[in-house]
Amino acid sequence: MTRHAFEGIRAQIRDLRTENIAALAMRARELGDVIPLWYGEGDMVTPAFIRDAAKAALDEGSTFYIPNMRGLEALNQALSRYQSDLHGRPIAIERTTVAPSGMQALYIALQLLVDIGTNVVYVAPQWPNIHNAIHLIGGEPRPVPLDFDTDWRLDLDKLFAACDARTRAIFLSTPSNPTGWTATAAEMQALLEFSRRTGIWIISDEVYGRLYFEGNVAPSILQIADDCDRVISINSFSKAWAMTGWRIGWLSHPAGITDQLAAMTQYMNSGTAGMIQAGAVAALTEGEPLVSEIRGKAKAGLDLAYKRLGEIPDLILPNKPRGGMYAFFALEGRTDAREVCADILEKARVGLAPGHLFGNSSAAFLRMCVFRDIGQIEIALDRMVSAMK
Repeated sequence: MTRHAFEGIRAQIRDLRTENIAALAMRARELGDVIPLWYGEGDMVTPAFIRDAAKAALDEGSTFYIPNMRGLEALNQALSRYQSDLHGRPIAIERTTVAPSGMQALYIALQLLVDIGTNVVYVAPQWPNIHNAIHLIGGEPRPVPLDFDTDWRLDLDKLFAACDARTRAIFLSTPSNPTGWTATAAEMQALLEFSRRTGIWIISDEVYGRLYFEGNVAPSILQIADDCDRVISINSFSKAWAMTGWRIGWLSHPAGITDQLAAMTQYMNSGTAGMIQAGAVAALTEGEPLVSEIRGKAKAGLDLAYKRLGEIPDLILPNKPRGGMYAFFALEGRTDAREVCADILEKARVGLAPGHLFGNSSAAFLRMCVFRDIGQIEIALDRMVSAMK
């Protein structure tokens, strides 16, 4: 008897599904004139100075393998200077590894730490890639939901209580996708002290760290961790430099695991394309005005969303986030955001992401990306207010 090929693949892969908004997107194509605010992506094309740097590298013949798996020397130097200046303490070149996307950087970090039968405790709601990446490797994903009343709050005692002898890491995103919750400096210090006591790693996803509205950068684990600490920060060029399609990110890590990360990079992806890295160098060395512009655009979109969403009856609107590029809200008495998203799509021609994608604790919530043209955000909100009053 011939066995189906499906039966021969790993169990973690057999039950893996793509979490997306495919059904909503198909209906949007049928309806037409839909404003898509469901993706975690802005509408800004990568500026010319970054594109030109990549083009110049391509014209100069940067089409070969990169000898240093951890990244071009110029990019590692730029990352060292950038992070040292940003966080106010030296972060040496040896502590950075470049990866083809922030997601790849995250996956490398998990592969580094997670064995089959171990677990990763993570702060939820959380973008679905985290839960599924842990599962894909063979670990147990353990979500610990933020508490919610009028705001999202982290209960550190509950987070630490979820850890046990099989816990390899605590994972958090700050500022968070989708809630915008941002860890305080005191919470970061408590996480670091817990790691020092227990040996459990801290993986801090800081991709939205520059989209922080109360300063130049959100509180970061890199501001307090020493080189010997079991701490990895994940970052990406996608959000703060409008480079989502470029697929380039990096890990900041203890220097003592540099060789292992270089080897993992060789065997997992063989490095990041040279012309892409050249664009990233330009982003770091010339891009502070761009980061400020993007932060301002995200804040303007969020301010407008909070001004207008309050006009909708029975809307549950948390306190305004301290960072990120999303409004995350719910309707009183509506427990399944998939139905609400479908209603808004039909009645208002606005596409939002349902909260179940980010975990059970946020199944009633809807995510709206506000990093868009402010005129388009205004039209979307006009439609939503009119349709939902």
